[in-house]
Amino acid sequence: MTTQEEFDTASQRAQQLPSKPSNMVLLQLYALYKQATDGDVTGDRPGGFDFKAIAKYDAWAGLRGTSKDAARQQYVELVSELAG
Repeated sequence: MTTQEEFDTASQRAQQLPSKPSNMVLLQLYALYKQATDGDVTGDRPGGFDFKAIAKYDAWAGLRGTSKDAARQQYVELVSELAG
């Protein structure tokens, strides 16, 4: 199980990655972070032409049902992989 301190450290490391990850990886990081901190997505899916908000919502919604602890663990593992 990942501790809150490990998660916080990973959050800081994510801001200082040696190279910018692809948009898909950024969405994965965003979704895991939101799931770990807020739990399941709430509210309506954005509409219209706000494609960035739609992509973020969909990525987060894809983790629906994942526990906060599991999301926190996956986030720390992904950041560690990206940081090298």
